[in-house]
Amino acid sequence: MSTSNSAQDNATIVVPGTGRVVVEPDIASVRLGVLVVRPTAAGAREAAAATMNAVLAAVAGQGIARRDMQTALLSLNPVTDYSPESGPRVTGYQVSNSVAITVRDLAKTGSVIDAGLGAGATSMDGLEFRLEDTSEAGVAARTLAIEDARKRAQTLASSADVKLGGVTGIVEGDRQSIPFPADSGMRAMAMKVEAADTPVESGTQEITVSVVVTFAID
Repeated sequence: MSTSNSAQDNATIVVPGTGRVVVEPDIASVRLGVLVVRPTAAGAREAAAATMNAVLAAVAGQGIARRDMQTALLSLNPVTDYSPESGPRVTGYQVSNSVAITVRDLAKTGSVIDAGLGAGATSMDGLEFRLEDTSEAGVAARTLAIEDARKRAQTLASSADVKLGGVTGIVEGDRQSIPFPADSGMRAMAMKVEAADTPVESGTQEITVSVVVTFAID
């Protein structure tokens, strides 16, 4: 924070401001993967494809639309034996295939995970909860950030026995979105999936906006 010592008509007060809004996520993202190793590349590809098709069918059976399933990784690599006796030699082929799934009904998150794993998925990672549309929360956070900056500036102006003028400049910093863990003491801030073997809690998310505001001194 700073107060200018220049001529009165050019004097300013420059202060930071922060606005925080806590929201409940309304969407979940998870990645389910299939890893297959077979003696031949064709065999590995066919086995991985069959298993992933089963995983996708199981996920679709939980009400997930095809538009909310997207291939995130597909790779084929040789499996090499580096034993000193025989030297490097290819012993098989490995196919990795993972799909990113968007769950729009958070109550189904655990069921979707269980369905995919039950259908043959060998990995689950990247579980993330977020608010799909953060525009409204962003507006609220910006408003709070400006209010915070104005309060800081007014405190400085009163302490310096000067009159706070209008805003002459605003710079917005990067907006942050920080997930919070679920609070077991606050149901409104958490969701526990009871219908699935895998319990999942969505917690909350904090949208933070920072600004630097310049005020004139009248």
